[in-house]
Amino acid sequence: MSVIVIAFTTLDGIASDPDGRGGTPGGGWMFRHGPEAVAGDKFRLGAALDEGVMLLGRTTWEQFSQLWPGRDDPFAARMNAASKLVATRTRTDVSAWANSQVLDGALVDAVKRERRDVVVTGSLSVVRTLMAEDLVDEYRLITFPTVVGTGDRLFPAGGSPVDLECVSAERTGQAVFTCYRRTGR
Repeated sequence: MSVIVIAFTTLDGIASDPDGRGGTPGGGWMFRHGPEAVAGDKFRLGAALDEGVMLLGRTTWEQFSQLWPGRDDPFAARMNAASKLVATRTRTDVSAWANSQVLDGALVDAVKRERRDVVVTGSLSVVRTLMAEDLVDEYRLITFPTVVGTGDRLFPAGGSPVDLECVSAERTGQAVFTCYRRTGR
């Protein structure tokens, strides 16, 4: 089992409000460079999406549950078919998006019990909780040529040092897809 964090980021490391739904001053930076960087399986999830489980925070799940079920392209079919765990303290009904269930118990304990690969999508609070417990094995990032200046960073100041190995890097539209894995695991 691996914990894989996927995220859209800016050059200055901002990961919050990529689509502008949060209403932040610099939000919506993800779409300023065209669809090439975001269409399809740009994070190269493949089997991790088919055989693993997606882990989403409540807000991300709510946004995705309105977006993905209405799409009918091949990648949307995979997203809709994927198993999904929702980390929430307030929702009990997650039936709006197929194959979703509320996370059973505490987040960290549930991830430690999971036997499948866990793909964490968006959900910075979930990512940071897993980072703090040293549970993230891999980061797959799409970095856009934008400097926002303010917002929540994927790797916040004051976090613990982590050594990563760059496994791959390639251009995707105007952005760059990179994959980093923890060393020594």
